[in-house]
Amino acid sequence: MSNRIQVFIGALVVAGILASMTLFVVDERQYAVVFQFGEVKEVVEEPGLKVKYPLIQNVRFFDRRILTIDTPEPERFITAEKQNVLVDHFVKWRIIDPRLFYESVAGDETRARTRLLQTVNAGLREEFGRRTVPEVVSGQRDNIMENMRVRADTDARQIGVQILDVRLKRVDLPTEVSESVYRRMEAERTRVANELRSEGGAIAEQIRADADRQREVIIAQAYREAQTIMGDGDARATETYATAFGKDADFYSFYRSLDAYRNSFSNKSDLLVVDPSSDFFRFMKDMGGSQKN
Repeated sequence: MSNRIQVFIGALVVAGILASMTLFVVDERQYAVVFQFGEVKEVVEEPGLKVKYPLIQNVRFFDRRILTIDTPEPERFITAEKQNVLVDHFVKWRIIDPRLFYESVAGDETRARTRLLQTVNAGLREEFGRRTVPEVVSGQRDNIMENMRVRADTDARQIGVQILDVRLKRVDLPTEVSESVYRRMEAERTRVANELRSEGGAIAEQIRADADRQREVIIAQAYREAQTIMGDGDARATETYATAFGKDADFYSFYRSLDAYRNSFSNKSDLLVVDPSSDFFRFMKDMGGSQKN
């Protein structure tokens, strides 16, 4: 009985060894490259349980995720003005052709990182060398990053790698350069601000002058219309008075005299020097207003 158990256990061990030599699992985050006698036989991209020939085939796995190359320290580059700038950047990349990646850099990520960094650094030196400090600090950073991504990706394709992004995290100036650049930028912004203020003042004066002109025109038109209306009203009033008073001349004379009395004696402090026997007081002497010769 013990011999059968030992045989059974031995068979299980042999089966396990054969299974481990024959079967392998491909993770969805990896590529699997099957080698036969040192040569690439197959590239497996689909995840799952796969089979290989034992003893004559072996498998090597490569990461298919997006990887990052991040520089530990800022690097110094020279601009077109022969000024130094400190640049901190990173690169996003991934393997897209495992066969070519193995054939070109022996599947070594360290070698691939070194080559990609050399390409990016050489490109950045060329890009920065064509631009001034203000351009690399703020003006053309997006253009630099896009140009570097395209250039680095073209070179990376030769080793089976795709460059997804080249990003400048920070572009700093050395202390001796920062102050002069900031002063020049401040002077430029001050000049632009003064120009804008001058243009705004001229526009404001033009608007005020136009508003004053429109106000004068409106006032003149309103005054003319008011005078026209008043003239028409006075004419109609005169016509009405003439028609009404023409029917009774004595009443008209009496009404005008009362109006003159009201205007003459409206203020107690007024002093009136006139002959009491004049026609002005005839209605005070005689309500009929008869005039004696």
